[in-house]
Amino acid sequence: MDDNNNNTSFDPQFVRNMIESALRLSLLFALLIVAYDIIKPFTTPLIWGAIIAIAAFPLVKWLEAKIGGRRGLAATLVTLFFILALAIPSWSVMEATVGGLKRASTALDAGEIKVPPPAEKVQDWPLVGERLHHAWSAASNDLEAFAQANAEQLRELAGKLLTRIGGSLIGVLMFLVSLVIAGGFMTYAEPCGAAAHRFFVRVGGLRPGGEWASLTVATVRSVLQGVIGVAIIQTILIAIGLFVMGVPGASLWTALILVLAIAQLPPLIVLAPIMIYVFSTADTTSAIIFTVYQLVAGASDSALKPMLMGRGLDIPMPVILVGAIGGMIMSGIVGLFSGAVILSIFYKLLILWLEQRAGEDID
Repeated sequence: MDDNNNNTSFDPQFVRNMIESALRLSLLFALLIVAYDIIKPFTTPLIWGAIIAIAAFPLVKWLEAKIGGRRGLAATLVTLFFILALAIPSWSVMEATVGGLKRASTALDAGEIKVPPPAEKVQDWPLVGERLHHAWSAASNDLEAFAQANAEQLRELAGKLLTRIGGSLIGVLMFLVSLVIAGGFMTYAEPCGAAAHRFFVRVGGLRPGGEWASLTVATVRSVLQGVIGVAIIQTILIAIGLFVMGVPGASLWTALILVLAIAQLPPLIVLAPIMIYVFSTADTTSAIIFTVYQLVAGASDSALKPMLMGRGLDIPMPVILVGAIGGMIMSGIVGLFSGAVILSIFYKLLILWLEQRAGEDID
């Protein structure tokens, strides 16, 4: 009996060490939570700053060689260029939007706004033709009565528009902060790269952790080329057709198509109603040429992505694309890059695990 009792009793030293370890882990976990809460407001600008720095650093290297190797000056000039390129158009668009709303409100109160009557072809549009023609005709006959009859909907629409404008202004300010952070990253690129490499080595070992820093840089640039770059090219091609055909609001449709292209959604969502509008207002030959051109331009990404995405990487293009799309669905535009990076690292770990023989250790 005594032997059994001795065998089943706990070692006091073991229990003490276990309790101390649990307390230390709990304190460490609490410290991590508090530290994350403190830096949480800065995580998005920091992530964007890193993405911008990775994308723009080749430009800094080129400029650095032109101005005598002064890295700080080169990074400052590039950062100022991006700040001006963002701030000036944003201010112009914001001022034009707010000013346009004020002028429209004043003109509506004065009865100066006249809505042209709709074409008879509008009634033949599928699903919405008759209702749209009726509402359009009512606005054309008596705009003031139409506005009073739909005052609640118009107020709700104006409120949403103002909310979007405020959100866009905050987004621009956050992006300006990100550009300043990116300038710091580019100025001290080598120390930042060395710190990232040490972190990845501590997490994943020399292999494969030692490859993750370079993999992250290459993946972000691949997403910029294969997603953002292709979206811009595709949007430019579509915009040419819109402006040549003289589609009303071509600038607005172009911006909306760019958002859809970055989100990997088909531009046909916007183009289909525009094609219907062109068929109802233009001659048949021009409408057919416009439709064929836009269908080809809308499908151009299927040919461009294999050429631009995944170059210089041993990661298959579908892995990067799925990571970018899934990350964007989960975390917005930042997820476009982080999702691709995370899935690429997971793919490398999976391949390494599959190639590992039984009993073999990973360095």
